[in-house]
Amino acid sequence: MKKLRTAAEARAWLDYQGISIAQWSRENKVSDALVREILAGRKKCMRGMSHNIAVLLGMKNGVITTRPARVAPVRVSAKASQAGALA
Repeated sequence: MKKLRTAAEARAWLDYQGISIAQWSRENKVSDALVREILAGRKKCMRGMSHNIAVLLGMKNGVITTRPARVAPVRVSAKASQAGALA
């Protein structure tokens, strides 16, 4: 079993690779802000995208999840639906 990285080690690994957090985020198609939250220790990385990021950074054992998040349907106000009907 490979040794997991700490947040500091993950930052050092990015520095060693010569890439910024923003560049790594773009290459992996993840949120730059969320990567920074994870590296700062403000996210638990239990599920979803934060879990995937922690796995990609080597901070957590696991598999990359491909299941989409369940999102509540967007509510459309009466004014917005009327405006759409008029257009």
